[in-house]
Amino acid sequence: MPILSRAEEAALAAVDPAVIVAELTALLAIPSVGGADAEADIQRVLATRLDGLGMDVDLWSMDLPALAAAPGFPGVEVERGEAWGLVGTRPGESDIPALVLQGHVDVVPAGDRAQWRSDPFGPTVTDGRVHGRGACDMKAGVVANLAAMTAIATSGVRLRDGVALHLVIGEEDGGLGAFGTLARGHTGKACIITEPTSGTLITAAAGALTFTLEVQGKATHASTPYAGASAIDAYLSLHWALAALQAERNAVVEPLMREYPVPYPLVIGRLRAGDWSSSVPDLLVADGRLGLRIEEDPAEARRELEQRIAEVAAQDPFLRDHPPVVRWSGGQFAGGHLPAGDPLRDLVQAAHTDVTGGPALRERGAPYGSDLRLYAAEGVPTLHYGPGDVRLAHGPDEAVEIDEVVRVTEALVLSTLRACGTLD
Repeated sequence: MPILSRAEEAALAAVDPAVIVAELTALLAIPSVGGADAEADIQRVLATRLDGLGMDVDLWSMDLPALAAAPGFPGVEVERGEAWGLVGTRPGESDIPALVLQGHVDVVPAGDRAQWRSDPFGPTVTDGRVHGRGACDMKAGVVANLAAMTAIATSGVRLRDGVALHLVIGEEDGGLGAFGTLARGHTGKACIITEPTSGTLITAAAGALTFTLEVQGKATHASTPYAGASAIDAYLSLHWALAALQAERNAVVEPLMREYPVPYPLVIGRLRAGDWSSSVPDLLVADGRLGLRIEEDPAEARRELEQRIAEVAAQDPFLRDHPPVVRWSGGQFAGGHLPAGDPLRDLVQAAHTDVTGGPALRERGAPYGSDLRLYAAEGVPTLHYGPGDVRLAHGPDEAVEIDEVVRVTEALVLSTLRACGTLD
């Protein structure tokens, strides 16, 4: 058994699983889909929660036009009339918090509700699991952050250095919330993002760039297709060229990404073409996602895809005269990683093993973009450690195990006490 300090024992004893479940179900009932009014509503609810913990609360309306014009703006994929930032801080002896616990409050749409066993925004608890949209990605992580701070406050343990909670919107479609939070000057000496890590420690995240490909055609009556040119037919050669490019880009894989069958996916997620069944379509629009290597320059990746499209178009008689157009249309996630040898890795590893009594967490990278890269770019050592199986994220009957949320909460308690130090 690990040897814990009295402060650590007191704070761990204050972790309350029943309160964790109650708070998680309450947050899941708020349909905070990216861009919806509830994305702002949940921030106001959480601001009240942070105020109740005695934290210094900064709740502010983000200047969306100013952020969109700022260098490094990460892009968005949904429209927002408003966006709210939220940070709660327990000050310490240092001006900069020793640790940031970060989580995003926005969720993706529920999708086909017929595939859900119950209302995705009417959370249920069955067999030790909480079900609902956002249970895994990532309101369980947000609740773990809140529960860790609640346990420390309830126990009466006093922190020497400061700790902050960054609760952000807009992660799912680019990272607007984290971008705006950092731009406001909120930072820390280290950051734990409680994304679902499936029982692993994620110390790097690959990037992802959203793009739109527009392919022209020439409309005519369906009975005389030879008099026109189908945008769908023109697109087919481009589709297979992108598949070949994916294979080439995955030929060499970074060590932290080797467990994934396709670590850097290039996927067309949506196609739209034509407006009448008896007409040859004159336009096809394809929306896709280009996966980046952890260490890859996004500008180089964009050029590579654009060049491949141009090469294929140059070989096609119609596309040569009607070149496809590539636009980088939504979220633009670069890769990011925890610096080699940074003590945050060992801090979280030790906290996890002290709570579970089990082996060290397996370290790996994540094949998706995240807010990690924004904090890393600002010089804040950052990793992912949180409850949930990422394979359940964005799917029907999304769920998280209660015991796992409790374990992560306890590990966050120890991580916070050890990063910040105590006055007891």
